[in-house]
Amino acid sequence: QRASRQLKEAADVIAASPIALQLRYLQTLTQISAEKNSTIVFPVPVELLNLYDMATTESLNEKSYSLNNRNERATMSDGFDLCAWILIIFSYILVIITFPITTFYCIKVVQEYERAVIFRLGRILQGRIKEHVIFSGGAKGPGLFFILPCLDNIVKVDLRTTTFNVPPQEILTRDSVTVSVDAVVYSRVTDPTASVTKVHNVHSATQLLAQTTLRNILGTKTLQEILSDREAIAQNMQIQLDEGTGPWGVKVERVEITDVRLPQSMQRSMAAEAEATREARAKVIAAEGEQRASRQLKEAADVIAASPIALQLRYLQTLTQISAEKNSTIVFPIPIELLNFVKQNR
Repeated sequence: QRASRQLKEAADVIAASPIALQLRYLQTLTQISAEKNSTIVFPVPVELLNLYDMATTESLNEKSYSLNNRNERATMSDGFDLCAWILIIFSYILVIITFPITTFYCIKVVQEYERAVIFRLGRILQGRIKEHVIFSGGAKGPGLFFILPCLDNIVKVDLRTTTFNVPPQEILTRDSVTVSVDAVVYSRVTDPTASVTKVHNVHSATQLLAQTTLRNILGTKTLQEILSDREAIAQNMQIQLDEGTGPWGVKVERVEITDVRLPQSMQRSMAAEAEATREARAKVIAAEGEQRASRQLKEAADVIAASPIALQLRYLQTLTQISAEKNSTIVFPIPIELLNFVKQNR
């Protein structure tokens, strides 16, 4: 193994310089001629070896080029057998003979938002001629294109963005809560040929895939995450749907979570919890207000207690306010001196 590694390193060094290879070639001839044996050597010029290498390389390149051309021709060919070509030629002759009449059957029109996929004898046309020629195959449109009656079958594909509603899905969340979720998916066809040949009904397949994707994604989320992270869930669903429908020639442009419905029992419990939370918050606010009012009242009492005359003035202000009101309240004011006498007796 060590000898093989060293031999490889020596070969890499010699390969970097063509002169080194020629010197090594001459050294080998010298060693062979110095030995006393009956070996007969016919030395081959190094230039001939180089020429052989070049010829071998060119031969391999030619074989590769020929194989590529053969594959390209096989790809571009429609793969029709002899009977098919006979039918095609006969159809062209029939079209030429009955030219005025066959115009109504051979010329088709595709709208700006449509493409037509052409099948000839069950095989899809690959468009061997340039795209601007009216007789080319493949997905055609918009405008006019030519078909052969009785041999060609066309399938029109709408390229406009389509929307569909994902039916409400009963899903069990990660925290064991059953919810009903529905969504709206916006998609459009980007490859008409793939949408026809890769899947039977592209719209139905996309809708079914959207249902399973929605269930799989929401099954890994909690109820709180579903209610608060709708945009993130919709974006994740759009990415997964786009990956799944890509081979079908469909582009999922947008996904929206429209509604999340809870069971009636869960709605009642959540409503009761919200009501209890609001009542607790109201009590806390009332208690905080009472605390602030009590603190301010205590500060006012401390200020009034510092001056006995201030309490008497406050007493007179209260009597004035009561008497100013238009009601049937009868007030029997107590003399302030009596209040002072009672206070002194205490």
